[in-house]
Amino acid sequence: MSTGGDAVDADDLMPEGGVRPQHLIVTVFGRYVRAHGGEIRIASLIEMMSALGVDAGVVRSSVSRLKQRGILMAEGGGSYRLSSSLEAVFSAGDRRIFGSRRAEPGDPWLLASFSVPESERPLRHQLRKILQRLGFGQVSGGLWIAPGLIADETGTALRRAGLDGYVELFLGSRMSSDPLEDAVRGWWDLAAMEPLYRGFVDTFEGMLDEADEPAAFAAHVRAITQWRRLVYLDPGLPLDLLPEGWIGVEAGRLFAELHERLEPAAERFVASLMT
Repeated sequence: MSTGGDAVDADDLMPEGGVRPQHLIVTVFGRYVRAHGGEIRIASLIEMMSALGVDAGVVRSSVSRLKQRGILMAEGGGSYRLSSSLEAVFSAGDRRIFGSRRAEPGDPWLLASFSVPESERPLRHQLRKILQRLGFGQVSGGLWIAPGLIADETGTALRRAGLDGYVELFLGSRMSSDPLEDAVRGWWDLAAMEPLYRGFVDTFEGMLDEADEPAAFAAHVRAITQWRRLVYLDPGLPLDLLPEGWIGVEAGRLFAELHERLEPAAERFVASLMT
């Protein structure tokens, strides 16, 4: 999403459809390798990925593709690290994925308005991708909305992409008389989100008590990989504006519990391979 073409596109890191080995490897680097010096030997990565059922040949080919895309960088001695250009992306991702935040009914809304000249039409698509990835809803063609709590994150993402000059950001309150709950359901496709959250709950609710270290690592990595897509669908909408018993809330609670219960065993597994 960079206008200059040098920065890695953050959407490359997001599993939009089915999860592939590359997505799992990105999660391993983002959550574990960064916390253990930032660098890992390919042999250790292969052993970690074997816990996820990914064989050595697939790991090597996936690493090669990630290197070609500028996501991974080769170091000496057969080691790899994340591109330094991605640190801000992963730091922002950590805050969104592992932080628990939700707007209150009286909090301000963040409005993003943009106008792109016809001669720069490709930038219009890039802007929409950024706003969609951050979880904005669309009010009209060039007007997007989100809870104000993602204002800093939005500004950072736009600046990183070199597109902040095309967007005006506003914080404010809604004055229309129509029910806000109805407006929210028009701005966000909650019905389309529901089966995605339900799928997450159905997949992972039986993994909370996984005690085996490699199995806990595999469950933790898969849960993070799936959740780092889902967490951006809902940018922290107030609970009062969501349907009663909204499955996204249950999914969020499940992810938090998975992270708390699986990470210690997963961390021990990683530490045994990286020391």
